[in-house]
Amino acid sequence: MSSIVTLTLSPALDCATSIAHLCPDTKLRCTEPAYAAGGGGINVARAIRNLGGKARAIFPAGGPSGQHLSELLLAEGVDCLPVTIRAWTRQCFNVDEQAHGQQYRFVLPAARLAEDEQQQLLDMVRALDSLDYLVISGSHPDSLAADFLPRLLQLACDKGARIVIDSSGPALRQAVQHGGLFLIKPSLSELSAMTGEDIHEPEQLALSASQLVEAGQCEAVMVSLGAQGALLATRDGIERISAPMVKKISTVGAGDSLLAGMLLKLANGSSLSEAARYGVAAGSAAIMVSGSGLCQLEDTQRLYLWSQKHYQHPS
Repeated sequence: MSSIVTLTLSPALDCATSIAHLCPDTKLRCTEPAYAAGGGGINVARAIRNLGGKARAIFPAGGPSGQHLSELLLAEGVDCLPVTIRAWTRQCFNVDEQAHGQQYRFVLPAARLAEDEQQQLLDMVRALDSLDYLVISGSHPDSLAADFLPRLLQLACDKGARIVIDSSGPALRQAVQHGGLFLIKPSLSELSAMTGEDIHEPEQLALSASQLVEAGQCEAVMVSLGAQGALLATRDGIERISAPMVKKISTVGAGDSLLAGMLLKLANGSSLSEAARYGVAAGSAAIMVSGSGLCQLEDTQRLYLWSQKHYQHPS
C-alpha cells in the first residue's frame, strides 16, 4: 500500500453537544460534550483509520487544547507528527438543536503560525522517508506566509509525491495556479469561487472541471455535490456518481470521509473511477454519524455495494 500523509494547517479540537431549543438571552443547557480531533487533514487521517487503512497526520499543536487533540488522535490509533507551536490550538463547536433537527457549527479562528513554526512544518515534510500521497486539507491561517504553499508544493513535487488539495479561496487558487497537482476536491461553491463563474447547469460544471484537467493544472477534479453525489473529471472524461439515500444526522466530516475513501482505494491500486465511487460511499456513511464522527467501515462497505449494483459505466 502506498504511503499517505496529511497536513492540516488549521487543526481544531472539536466539541459536539446538543440543546433542546435554541433561543437568545437565556442559559442554554447542553448535553455532555464529546470531544474529537478536527481539521481537514486530521479528519482524513481519522477516516482512513476507520476504513482499515493507515495515514500519518502532520499538524501544529499548541497549549492544552493542542495536547488534548494529540491525545485523542493517539487513542484512535492515528500516527501523529505534531509540531509544537506557541499559540493554543483553536476549539470549534457543533451544536445539534433537538426541537427543529438543525445543526449549528461555530468555527473559531485558526491559531497563529510563527515563521519558525511554518519552517518546522516544511522540515517535517522534507524529513519523511516515504511520501506517495501528500494531502493538504482544510483552511489556512491568516498568518501563513505568502510563499509557504508554493514552497510546500515544490517540496512535495521534488519528493515525487502525488499532491491532493482540499481547500478553498485563495489557497485553492494559489495551488491550482502552481500546478503539478494530482487531485483537487472542491465543493460546487468552492469551484465557482475559484473559476469566478456562477455554476448552475450540469454541462457548465463538467466544462469547468474538465478545463482544469485539460490545462494540466491537475490530473483529476472531484467535485463534491452533497446529496447529489459527485462529479469526477479526468483525462478519460466526465463521470457523475450518484450518492445513496441515507438518513442525514450530521454533515460534519462528510467531505473529509469522501476524500479518505478515495485515497485509501487509490493507495491500494484502484482506478480513479472506482476510488471516487468508494469515496462517495464513505462520504454518505459519514452523514449517518452524529457529532464529529466520521465514516464507519461497515456502513461504507454496504453503501459501496449499493453503488456497484447501480453503477453505469460512463459512455
